[in-house]
Amino acid sequence: MTAAPAPARVVTRPFVLVVASGLAYFVALAMLAPVVPRYVEDELGRGKVAVGAAVGGLALGAVVLRVVAGRVGDRVGRRVLIVAGAAIVAASTAGYGLVSALWWLVAARVVTGVGEAAFFVGAATMVTDLAPPDRRGEAVSYWSVAVYGGLALGPVLGEAVAGDGRYTAAWLVSAGLALAAALIGTATREVPRAPAGHPPRHLVHRAALAPGVVLFLGLIPLAGFTAFLPLYAGDTLGLDAGPVFALYGVLVLAVRVVGARLPDTLGGRRAGTGALALSGAGIAVVAAVPTVAGVVVGTVVFAAGMSLMYPALLLLALHGVPDSERASVVGTFSSFFDLSQGLGALVCGAVAAVAGNRGAFAAGAVCAAAGLAVLRAARPGPGGRRAGP
Repeated sequence: MTAAPAPARVVTRPFVLVVASGLAYFVALAMLAPVVPRYVEDELGRGKVAVGAAVGGLALGAVVLRVVAGRVGDRVGRRVLIVAGAAIVAASTAGYGLVSALWWLVAARVVTGVGEAAFFVGAATMVTDLAPPDRRGEAVSYWSVAVYGGLALGPVLGEAVAGDGRYTAAWLVSAGLALAAALIGTATREVPRAPAGHPPRHLVHRAALAPGVVLFLGLIPLAGFTAFLPLYAGDTLGLDAGPVFALYGVLVLAVRVVGARLPDTLGGRRAGTGALALSGAGIAVVAAVPTVAGVVVGTVVFAAGMSLMYPALLLLALHGVPDSERASVVGTFSSFFDLSQGLGALVCGAVAAVAGNRGAFAAGAVCAAAGLAVLRAARPGPGGRRAGP
């Protein structure tokens, strides 16, 4: 009797290199999450709308370039996006404090967003290239070791480095980590794939539109959580936001690793439904219960939802897409992430200016409910039950 062939591995040396580059990169970005809002308020003397503009500038800078980066990734390769993107992030972050003005910070954040778009599209596409077709959801979940490992470690590092107003040190440490990500990226390798045919007629790939709209609505709560939790925790509760961000990152990372096969098993539609319901409920608890316990419990529930959202919806977007168009789909899909963080930060900032920091969290809960309604109203499509071939 012939033995069944061993299943293809997901975690390989090339895969680990992409994850290692991503970990350095996301630590570099995440360490600025608690630093930028404080810098805007304490050093620049600006208010909550300005905080939203500074935080959202990165996402607004990335949103248009995502789709261009996707086309470049399909035509030229993924590695050039990884290396060039991380290098742009390093250079722009190092210049944050050169001019003490809000317009300069926002402009520098926009440039950082350009690099962020290139790096993310290149790395996120490469991990799907390296995975067996029926285990791409699992690969995306493991890729989250970089994303949420960075989110767990970065804010703690940022608080430690920038303590007592050491903002220049924070900019330089972040830039150094982004440069390390670029150097590691030079060791990654392209995966042989079918030659690209004629490129899609439009930069925006249609396969990513419906899942992208749901992602846009579902991630607005994250924009409010990232921008206003440091201010809410410190000003209202007397709580250091670093450990809360660490709790969030560790929980998302744990769910992604332990439940790596859940998106493949449940299918994008069912996993996405659960993700939106949990994230909306969690951020609503943070808004409704103004205590340390409310923040902790809400963050736990919020993290459970966020852990499944991106892999589930990305599987829906990638289902049935040829290799030669995969980066374009990732670029279009991830541009909705940038829209949610850019416009979401501005929306939450405007609400916070009227209703306080808790109002920003409540606005996020409403948007998550809207995303759930859109997902449930849409037709399941081919990736509804199981997002594999």
